[in-house]
Amino acid sequence: MYNLIKPIFFKYDPEVIHHKVFNWIKTVNKIPGVSSVIRGIYCLENKKLEREVFGIKFKNPVGLAAGFDKDAKLFEELNNFGFGFIEVGTITPVGQPGNDKPRMFRLVDDEALINRMGFNNEGVDEMVIRLKNRKNSSLIIGGNIGKNKVTPNEVADEDFVKCFEKLFDYVDYFVVNVSSPNTPGLRDLQDKEPLKKLLFRLQQLNQAKVKSKPILLKIAPDLTNEQLDDIIEIVQDTKIAGVIATNTTISRDGLQSNPELVKQMGGLSGIPVKDRSTEVIRYLSQKSNKSFPIVGVGGIHSGDDAIEKLKAGASLVQIYTGFIYKGPGLVREINQKILEQGL
Repeated sequence: MYNLIKPIFFKYDPEVIHHKVFNWIKTVNKIPGVSSVIRGIYCLENKKLEREVFGIKFKNPVGLAAGFDKDAKLFEELNNFGFGFIEVGTITPVGQPGNDKPRMFRLVDDEALINRMGFNNEGVDEMVIRLKNRKNSSLIIGGNIGKNKVTPNEVADEDFVKCFEKLFDYVDYFVVNVSSPNTPGLRDLQDKEPLKKLLFRLQQLNQAKVKSKPILLKIAPDLTNEQLDDIIEIVQDTKIAGVIATNTTISRDGLQSNPELVKQMGGLSGIPVKDRSTEVIRYLSQKSNKSFPIVGVGGIHSGDDAIEKLKAGASLVQIYTGFIYKGPGLVREINQKILEQGL
């Protein structure tokens, strides 16, 4: 089904069609009975798929990565496609328009995307309003938090703290995003000392709550092994719950698409980042002696791709670009492959 309509979708600008499909999914799910039909097609329920990771019970290990539902406008409807969890954001304290358009590009020959969205979102207060009204309390939602573009790195902690405090009662776990290449200077916060300072502060606030929530760190695939060693040390020192590996890459190695597209600035996702993402997962898992959970994301376009991540050391996986190229059937395909492999 998706293969029939994908060529139509791909005739449109990627950001334009994203919003059109977004609205279409929202509208269709309002028709009585449609949600049940969609769940019947795409959901795969099986006790063997359940996972307990960082203290949370997931109905299956396949999640939707941050960036698709930036403002938490569609999480209820997206849940009908069989996801085990959905990550909303990246959200910032104050709404911001993001970078100038066009800012998303399809590299079809590489099954990839380049984006330089720039954390476009409506702000954390608007997200809270929507999450307060969530109907399905069993749906696991992660909150991906970042800093506003105009906030200097010297006081970036304040932005993360504001998002953390305002979202605390409405999400099940947090993701600290300091690895997007599309906010100037953001990746500098991955350096050892500023990152430790930020995570210690969030953990201090977290531990002061009646019941703390898992905090994860999302890292770039472009880190060296020495920097990954620092990440392991930071996770262990701050006692955060785990790592999401990986975000988009600034590398352009080996791409086959139109050179005019390849040279676009921004983060590259999809198949070209698959191998490096898996390498990072394996390195973190082995060097840390599996001392913390890893969520694997990057280039998962098939059930076999997901199995590769899980065997490398991931406890959960997330998809984004694969969801766009392969359609919602990818979620069921991955879960079916996990059952077949007995993982």
